[in-house]
Amino acid sequence: MLPSLPLLLALPFLMAVAVAAFPRSSRSTAAWLAALAPLGGLAILGWLTPAVMDGQVVRTLVPWLPQIGLDFALRLDGLAWMFAGMVLGIGALVVLYARYYLSSQDNAHRFYCYLLLFMGAMLGMVLSGNLLLLMVFWEMTSISSFLLIGFWSHRKDAREGARMALVITGGGGLALLGGVLLIGRIVGSFDLDVVLAAGEQIRASALYPYALFLVLAGIFTKSAQFPFHFWLPHAMAAPTPVSAYLHSATMVKAGVFLLARLHPALAGSDLFFYTVSGIGALTLLIGAWNAIFQHDLKGLLAYSTISHLGLITLLFGLSTPMAVVAGVFHILNHATFKASLFMAAGIIDHETGTRDMRKLGGLRRLMPFTSALAIIASLAMAGIPLLNGFLSKEMLFAEALTAGGPGTMRTAVSIAALLAGVFGVAYSLRFVHDTFFGPGPHGLDRVPHEPPRWMKVPVEILVVICVAVGIAPALTVAPVLHAAAGSILGSAMPEYSLSVWHGFNLPLAMSAIGVVGGVALYFGLRKLINLHGVQNTTTGRNVFHAQLDTISALAMRLTNGIANGSLQRMLLGLVLVAITVAAAPYIANPASPNWTKPQPIPLLGWALWLVMMACAVATLRVYKQRLLAVLLVGGVGLMVSLTFVFLSAPDLALTQLLVEMVTLVLMLLGMNYLPAQSGPERPRWRKRRDAVIAILAGSGLGALAYSAMTLPPNTMAGEMLARALPEAYGQNVVNVILVDFRGFDTFGEITVFGIAALVVHALLRRTRMAPEQIMPGPPIKLPVPADLAQIMFPLTLTVSIFLFLRGHNAPGGGFIAGLVLAVPLLIQYVIQGTASVESRFGFDYIRCIGMGLLIALLSGSASMLFGVPFLTSGHLDLHLPLIGEVPLASAIGFDIGVYLVVFGGAMLMLSMMATVKPSRTRSARKGEIDLQRRSARTGEMH
Repeated sequence: MLPSLPLLLALPFLMAVAVAAFPRSSRSTAAWLAALAPLGGLAILGWLTPAVMDGQVVRTLVPWLPQIGLDFALRLDGLAWMFAGMVLGIGALVVLYARYYLSSQDNAHRFYCYLLLFMGAMLGMVLSGNLLLLMVFWEMTSISSFLLIGFWSHRKDAREGARMALVITGGGGLALLGGVLLIGRIVGSFDLDVVLAAGEQIRASALYPYALFLVLAGIFTKSAQFPFHFWLPHAMAAPTPVSAYLHSATMVKAGVFLLARLHPALAGSDLFFYTVSGIGALTLLIGAWNAIFQHDLKGLLAYSTISHLGLITLLFGLSTPMAVVAGVFHILNHATFKASLFMAAGIIDHETGTRDMRKLGGLRRLMPFTSALAIIASLAMAGIPLLNGFLSKEMLFAEALTAGGPGTMRTAVSIAALLAGVFGVAYSLRFVHDTFFGPGPHGLDRVPHEPPRWMKVPVEILVVICVAVGIAPALTVAPVLHAAAGSILGSAMPEYSLSVWHGFNLPLAMSAIGVVGGVALYFGLRKLINLHGVQNTTTGRNVFHAQLDTISALAMRLTNGIANGSLQRMLLGLVLVAITVAAAPYIANPASPNWTKPQPIPLLGWALWLVMMACAVATLRVYKQRLLAVLLVGGVGLMVSLTFVFLSAPDLALTQLLVEMVTLVLMLLGMNYLPAQSGPERPRWRKRRDAVIAILAGSGLGALAYSAMTLPPNTMAGEMLARALPEAYGQNVVNVILVDFRGFDTFGEITVFGIAALVVHALLRRTRMAPEQIMPGPPIKLPVPADLAQIMFPLTLTVSIFLFLRGHNAPGGGFIAGLVLAVPLLIQYVIQGTASVESRFGFDYIRCIGMGLLIALLSGSASMLFGVPFLTSGHLDLHLPLIGEVPLASAIGFDIGVYLVVFGGAMLMLSMMATVKPSRTRSARKGEIDLQRRSARTGEMH
């Protein structure tokens, strides 16, 4: 049973890769591949259902970074089971619906990839058994929702809505991370079981208020609670399948899920009661009132979603056992009727070409079946009897009448609940009346008709659930509700009845008042004001953009003051910060270093040191002669490499030598981008200042290096030397450290290296040379060096493979081998030019980087399938005929990834440096230069 949870979590990500792997397949094939993830997940969830319904908690634990309390822990209890079922069930319906909703111009494969990525992130969040792991998936939901909301990137409103959602929810995620860290500090663990059992300890801590407000900030931003609610209506620029998924069952429910998940740990204090219930009540009323005046179908549904999320937050804030049960129940009910309403709105938009209710009306005659489905779902949203929304609304009224706190609090909550009932009926009535009744439609460019048969199926299924739960709740939803609420309340689970009829009581009277008052409010507003003429303004959006503009202006001023294009100033700031940070501990606690007596340096060492110093001093003297200065700097690097050889560090020597070779080529290519003449000489005082700073920085680094080299022998190095062969099956301890002991660091480093290469590619692919820098005439041909470079390539390839294969037991490895392979190609770029080299090789360096990162990730993750941490090495001895015994370590897979990333990244950066194109402008190609119009940075004409 244990492997089932990782498989359940992995399915959406695997299917996303499968959809991306077949970009030319049909839309139906992409939809089927995407549907395999939720359908397969539902099958696994069904297999686990008996255990969950029996009250068991299914767990999977793989140690990841136990030193900081981060384990890959998955946990399936009743609440996680309910949310996973919502994510997968509604996700499957959305996949089917999107197949018919998306137009032929939309990239369906990209859409399904984004959708599956989001589905996997949501599953990871609800299944996480560790708070830090939950944070990882929480941020993934923000990123993937950004991609989904901005799917129609050609539209300004989509880009703006996606950016707003990312900024608000991303900022809340940072606050949530701070709260999670504080909770971990209080409890001493990030394990969810430990945290949930430590509620009294958390509430008794002096850090509790800070942890609570930080966690609530993350919850309120994600679930669009006041004052962060304004991002949700702007997210309606997303395709309707996205709105039906994100804003009914998933993204906006992530916040209330976390509120329910951490309820045993955080609830139970007056601070929690007043803050959560107060914000929930405000959001409930603000969302409901604004929904009445929206003209866009999805805008009305967005504000109603805000209101219902406020209702759920209010119930969890009241914190009584029955309020928690009601909150969980309404999460289910809202997901079903709101997803069906969003899909119905999408059908209307798909068939009429508009969502503006001012242009609609009378659609019951043209689209009778769709109208019937949407009307039933709207009645469920309004809380009409015999539909699921009525039951949870009755629970809200009952809990509002018995709310804790002073009498004024009970009265305020009751009034807020009653007003929300009135407003809910009013906006539901406007949705139905303005869309399906009355005259119309008006000004459409097509004749509306019913959508394709299978496009209505998801709406039909959800509406049937609304009716079934409303008529027979005890037979349909009772087991799910009991399991989900029981996992929150535990032994405090109350006795309750899900009967449709509870007799004539005060909650029923409030429901009747809500229905009558809502009808009167809607038709009263129609008579008093012109609802279709109301101009909606979003204060939150205006404040958001004003703050964003202010921050951008401050950032621009700061950037212009620091990074004004002067590399000298940026380097000066970097070095000064490094000196300050390094010197601060010694200034605070002065202590003389306990250095051992230095060893005598042989004559060879003195010779290397003198040559190195001579090259460094000579560079300062001839810096105006750029080529000579570059060669002298290379001489310094060569002496450093020989020093490593002298100190018996062959891996470092090889790495340093190859880096120097690549850097030398890089600097030679970079000369294309330098102005023909250097700027004016610096004042003498600046030279003296720079000399003092350089001496301080160099002395500090020298002291640090000497301290490291004179440490006693009983350090970590001895432990790694002892463990390299028996645990990692390698005799080359340097390579073992890179691919095993510190393999996660190496994976981060190659990721950064790949990103840097892609950034260089993005910056330079459109770079153009200034006209006066283009050399006249054809390129100079160098046949002999060109032939030698081609002859060198097979030999160098052989050496590269040799160094790669021996790297685990002798000097070499993926990093060195990648650079060895890059050097001859770089020489060919310099001698023969880009066109000649790439016409023969045609190698895609970007895909090389991607494949390298993917191979490194998969090979590192493979060990987790055997229950051991990421990148744990395995070993196999192969007995091959004629060759004999060949030892193989599993780390070679990770090293292949390093090899590809280093080679691809180095070649991508340097090939882009070598590919400098002339200016696109006609006048520049003719050599006509106007210094008043030409950009000083790019050479382009303004």
